[in-house]
Amino acid sequence: MADTAKTTHPQPAGRPEKGAEFGYVGIDAILEQMRRKAMKQGFELNIMVVGQSGLGKSTLINTLFKSKVSRRSVMPSDEERIPKTIEIKSVSHDIEEKGVRMKLTVIDTPGFGDQINNENCWQPIMKFINEQYEQYLQEEINISRKKRIPDSRVHCCIYFIPPTGHCLRPIDIEFMRHLSKVVNIVPVIAKADTLTLEERDFFKQKIREDLRVNEIEVYPQKEFDEDSEDRMINDKIREMIPFAVVGSDQEYQVNGKRLLGRKTRWGTVEVENTAHCEFAYLRDLLIRTHMQNLKDITSSIHYEVYRVRRLNENNTHPSDQPNGHSNGVPTHEVLSHEM
Repeated sequence: MADTAKTTHPQPAGRPEKGAEFGYVGIDAILEQMRRKAMKQGFELNIMVVGQSGLGKSTLINTLFKSKVSRRSVMPSDEERIPKTIEIKSVSHDIEEKGVRMKLTVIDTPGFGDQINNENCWQPIMKFINEQYEQYLQEEINISRKKRIPDSRVHCCIYFIPPTGHCLRPIDIEFMRHLSKVVNIVPVIAKADTLTLEERDFFKQKIREDLRVNEIEVYPQKEFDEDSEDRMINDKIREMIPFAVVGSDQEYQVNGKRLLGRKTRWGTVEVENTAHCEFAYLRDLLIRTHMQNLKDITSSIHYEVYRVRRLNENNTHPSDQPNGHSNGVPTHEVLSHEM
């Protein structure tokens, strides 16, 4: 008796083989679809660095992304100077790692805290942040808007605190008190290798006390924890705020390994060694664990507060006034919005 030939048919995509659980639908395939779409589109991250000159802002940013991405890395040295007023300068880079593309924009604020009179020095920075919200809002309310609106909103502001070892200065308190209401602020103690471990712990404790007394909410904010798991993770981060960091783009040989660090007479400060500084914790927060959360809070909290207030202003002050001015002030000239 001749054998009967059997025709085999390929399994549909996502369908389990024979013997798998009965009733499989394939809803979990949406995760792979979202991953593919995200990989095609790429990602955007906008980081602002604020602090007086000489605190290592450019070096830390270069260390974070292991690339020359800071403003000073791409600006000729003869153009580098201390400006008479605060200038806002941004540099964008396209970074790719393991097939994941990201457009990184680093916003620098040269001139901040470098003047004799630093009163209201936070205002130009506040104005810049709100201008990015305004730009996004105008794109959003257009009748014919773009399929994907370019996002120039500031997702995170790294604020550099000088390693004085005492307490926050009035300029630090004033800046964070105003700006924490419009952007995610992550405070760091710059050049922490200039402090002993005892001085560092005392300074961190004093800063946390100053933040509490002045009711300054830095990232991650308690009120935005989504569930108990988030709260547990973020509580550990809040206990480490501010991060005591050291930046370096120089490699040294340590125990047969090439490591980023700062060489001193007494040894090498290893940047990514958590026993030496807290740079690794900062990197994990900004890039590996909370990057999407930073963007989500910017979009759903800070930008939303700005959007609601601006739309309410438009309803209160109709656009029939000449030149789109309200009480003699251009409607887009907004210095601050506070929750």
